[in-house]
Amino acid sequence: MTTEIDAARGHALTNVSLAERAWRIRRLAVRMGEVQGQGYVGQALGVADLLAVSYFHALRYRPEDPLWEGRDRFLLSIGHYAIALYAALIEAGIIPEDELETYGTDDSRLPMSGMAAYTPGMEITGGSLGHGLPIAIGMALGLKRKASTSFIYNLMSDGELGEGSTWEAAMSAGHHRLDNLIALVDFNDQQADGHSRQVLSAEPVTDKFRAFGWHVQRVNGNDIEALRAAFDTARELDEPRPRVIICDTTMCKGVPFLEAREITHFIRVEPDEWQLALDALDEGKPA
Repeated sequence: MTTEIDAARGHALTNVSLAERAWRIRRLAVRMGEVQGQGYVGQALGVADLLAVSYFHALRYRPEDPLWEGRDRFLLSIGHYAIALYAALIEAGIIPEDELETYGTDDSRLPMSGMAAYTPGMEITGGSLGHGLPIAIGMALGLKRKASTSFIYNLMSDGELGEGSTWEAAMSAGHHRLDNLIALVDFNDQQADGHSRQVLSAEPVTDKFRAFGWHVQRVNGNDIEALRAAFDTARELDEPRPRVIICDTTMCKGVPFLEAREITHFIRVEPDEWQLALDALDEGKPA
């Protein structure tokens, strides 16, 4: 029997809460980071709630058939967030959990930067920032021509809002009225050269997207109920225009001693701190 995760019916596989899904995604990401002694775990901890709502509330897919034509497409524009997406794909049953022990090793299906050729459920090869949204436009247009009811989700970073290609794509999406496109912006105010607002501010970001014809929502990206409501609004909106959800997130969310550090783009975790991070997550496990 085919198992289909369909947003229209809700996620009917289990009674596991979205909060617990997010907790599991965080834990899986930390375990992968421990394998290599490094990884973008700060970002993974920050977007875990967003990924939980994406994969266990909104997205339509078949775990045993990642290339099912009727699926919603989830694009990871920010390829260095791969550790976060792998955790979600493991939790969704698309990748076996025992593969997390191969993270970043030779011949692994879980390279440290996401590549579509390697990993089931990875729709695009991300990396050079600013490419995801243009690719999403092409996919959305293609699905329109097929009369498909599938959605394209594109997860991007606030740092990508400094790329000209992102705004060219935003203008194109508005022009073509791509109501099957939902952009998700992880706004953690951190990029390689410092705080995003200081490097190149995108504000007022909501006004900018609206000026290009988008339906815009801005929410606390670590508030699961706010995310759920925003996703529902984006999917159910009866207007011929693209949708964007700007998600203000906290780096290292769920591990207080990491949250308390001076946040940088790449969080360094000492060898003895991986278990401490898992212990902190376990202490905060949802009831």
